[in-house]
Amino acid sequence: MSLQEKVMQEMKSAMKAKDSVALESLRAIKSALLLAQTEKGAGTGISEEEEIKIVQRLVKQRKDSAAIYKEQGREDLAADELSQVVVIEKFLPEQLDESEIEKVVSETIQQLGAEGMKDMGKVMGAVTKKLAGQADGKTISNIVRKHLT
Repeated sequence: MSLQEKVMQEMKSAMKAKDSVALESLRAIKSALLLAQTEKGAGTGISEEEEIKIVQRLVKQRKDSAAIYKEQGREDLAADELSQVVVIEKFLPEQLDESEIEKVVSETIQQLGAEGMKDMGKVMGAVTKKLAGQADGKTISNIVRKHLT
């Protein structure tokens, strides 16, 4: 079952349950997927890897918005954004914890022979490709930076 089909099923359930937060989140996913499919050069459709990137981007946008709202003292709006994050994250692969990410980072550093911050780009590229959808870039970046300094 494709991601779009899963989203449609969840939308039906959310409509029946009158869950406005879930419905808004699911509509955002559906909209982003449709936009990606209709973009110039998309061809027949989008790959599963691209779908995961789209969903990750939606989660990141919501988390960033929540952080801004908290800075401005708007806890009500931040809570809405974070509740949407919970719904959207259901469509991502299971996320790895920091110890698992550190293990992959240290293995990659050894494989590439990375020595210091000048090799951060190489390490980031390799680790991000290995952990596609299983960890967010900010966490990976922090761990890589810690290992290379």
